[in-house]
Amino acid sequence: MTPHTFRVKGMHCASCASIIEKTLKKVGGVHTVEVNYGTETAKIAFDEHATHAHALSEKIKPLGYSLVVPTAESMGMSEDEHAAHLGLGQSKAEKLAEIADMKWKVISAIPLTVFSAFVLGWEIFAQFNISPVVPYFWKEFFHHLLPLMATYMLFVVGKPYLLGFYRFLRYGKANMDTLIGLGTSVAYLYSFAVSAFEETLRPFINVEQSYYDVTIIVVTFIALGKYLEARSKLKTGDAIEKLLNLQAKTALVLRDGKEMEIPVDQVVHGELIIVKPAGKIPVDGILAEGGSFVDESMITGEPMPVKKGIGDAVVAGTLNTSGSFTFKATKVGSETMLAHIVKMVEEAQGSRAPIQALADKISSVFVPVVLVLALLSLGAWLVIGSQYLGFSQALSFGLVSFVGILVIACPCALGLATPTAIIVGVGKGAKEGILVKDAATLEKLHRVNVVVADKTGTITKGKPELVSLQNLSKESDDKLAATLASLENKSEHPIAHAIVSYAKEKGIALLPVEQFEAVKGKGLTGVIGGVRYFVGSAKLAQEHGAPLQSLEKDTAEGKTPVILVAENTVLAVTMIADQVKPEAISAVRDLHALGIKVVMLTGDDKNTAAFIAAQVGIDEVVAEVLPEDKLKKIKEFQAQGKVVAMAGDGVNDAPALAQADVGIAMATGTDVAIESAGITLLHGDISKLVKAIRLSKMTMRGIKQNLFWAFIYNIVGIPLASGVFYPLFGWLLSPVFAGFAMAFSSVSVVLNSLRLKTKNL
Repeated sequence: MTPHTFRVKGMHCASCASIIEKTLKKVGGVHTVEVNYGTETAKIAFDEHATHAHALSEKIKPLGYSLVVPTAESMGMSEDEHAAHLGLGQSKAEKLAEIADMKWKVISAIPLTVFSAFVLGWEIFAQFNISPVVPYFWKEFFHHLLPLMATYMLFVVGKPYLLGFYRFLRYGKANMDTLIGLGTSVAYLYSFAVSAFEETLRPFINVEQSYYDVTIIVVTFIALGKYLEARSKLKTGDAIEKLLNLQAKTALVLRDGKEMEIPVDQVVHGELIIVKPAGKIPVDGILAEGGSFVDESMITGEPMPVKKGIGDAVVAGTLNTSGSFTFKATKVGSETMLAHIVKMVEEAQGSRAPIQALADKISSVFVPVVLVLALLSLGAWLVIGSQYLGFSQALSFGLVSFVGILVIACPCALGLATPTAIIVGVGKGAKEGILVKDAATLEKLHRVNVVVADKTGTITKGKPELVSLQNLSKESDDKLAATLASLENKSEHPIAHAIVSYAKEKGIALLPVEQFEAVKGKGLTGVIGGVRYFVGSAKLAQEHGAPLQSLEKDTAEGKTPVILVAENTVLAVTMIADQVKPEAISAVRDLHALGIKVVMLTGDDKNTAAFIAAQVGIDEVVAEVLPEDKLKKIKEFQAQGKVVAMAGDGVNDAPALAQADVGIAMATGTDVAIESAGITLLHGDISKLVKAIRLSKMTMRGIKQNLFWAFIYNIVGIPLASGVFYPLFGWLLSPVFAGFAMAFSSVSVVLNSLRLKTKNL
């Protein structure tokens, strides 16, 4: 049974995914359900004779969620049109609108929060004679203004949390919205009752104390965290969008002896397709006529364009860099390698992450436990306390305890514990050139014990360079470099660009070339200053009678020799290679110091890969791999229980980056690699990978400390608020101090998070 993937609306936390999953699994005809909060998708396998997608969506609508079901309009579309219709363009527009609404609410809430915090502080300090007593006029002004502000905050900004509380009451499904809604609603309703029935309640309770400020401050902090989270998740689907953009939109085909430009989805097997210079190859096929150099870096990850001749294979999405050629289509539509890469990235991104936030895991227990404790406390005061204190006093103490428990147990600090540490950690990382995509990535990174790195652009610079020039003549090095660069300047070969770039960096002027001619498959020739020179491979040098020393050692190291010959004499031997990044050696050493194994995966040949690995000190090398092989290797490590980080920079790395527990992209690489990864290292500096892991460890320590502070107030405060210590010591936690303790727990969490800024990576 083939599973169907649907986009899900309304998910706000990891427990939302659990609620949806449990609900849908109970529907008749549904076999498997896998809901992913990170990608906001649900993969559902169901019997279409027993149920249908709209019915499944209706099942979760009362809980605040819905499935985006394909419409009849989307049927019969091409694959690209279908993808665009079902997700990326549409959902991105919806997300932008949702985030804009959240932003407006947060902006409107901040001034109210600042004002209410000022009022709260003034009143508390006045009780301790630290600040002047609030004048009567201002006291009345605050008394009437705060309820209006709290009403706006709860029913407009805090509407999602109210709905979470309502759904918990009706359906028994609890998430973080439930906790927030419960705490803020109780604070508001208690305060409203005190305000509305002040004179009636005065004989029973302290009507001077209200908790409107609790409602205002809690809702604002949580709404701000939700907004920041939503903004960071906006680009979840961009990797697929960019992969689809690699696909050519049209193809120039030969039909009945005429050239015709048609949409790429209309290309059929066996059709002859013409590709001109700088054109994208629309489908997979075999060269039938002509030849060129094709940039296949999006498939192989290797920077040098590959020479293609008759009988050679070409793949969709690669770029023709020079000549024109004609090829026969062998794979079209969903059969192409590009389509397979898209599918692999989609599956890896949609696979289930094992991590769920601690707050979401305990929410289903925390809410009823706090409610039961509050009710038990109220009941105990009414039943037992009234026997010793009288009903009026017992009711007063009971209500104080009931509200005190719910206020001090308000999940503000619990809700702030993770996001504040993450926000500070992500900000610190950005200053260090480490861009973190989401909190889950930063959380997982601290457990990584295997780092898998691509070679080109990650371990090496990803750009061919002239690494040595051996002068075998009486001419100066600059004169030989000028001769080489002048001849190569006429060529389109990527090796030629490396030699010309070397001359330009040295400030060497180019010389006029006459009778220039390309020697097919071997090199080129030309006349400079009346002397005919040949530049090219060892084979070209030998054909012109030039004796040549062995180059096996250099070629085994992945270097490409370029030889300059004149008058049957070798004048110079240059070596072109992709250089190891200077920081790669120290980065691997530091990773080893952290107890992390380093593995290199590359599409390059085994000899070159082994040489590079030996230079850097890498533990294991897997060479000559395709994108699907990289993906398999990542899965192998994960099957062994390893937590894997993958570092890469090419489209060919995108599936592996998405599958890895943590994907790490070099910012010098492709947009697709960057969007598939959870972390991007600016300037392509792999040494920042070590700092990223240290940052993750520091942030996770901060989160654990925050959770400790968030819970310690409940552990100490709830028994105190309930009146357990009143019979022994006369201790009873006033709601004033319960509110203060709740606020201070939040402050301590924020201050502890800010402390991360002072730490060195």
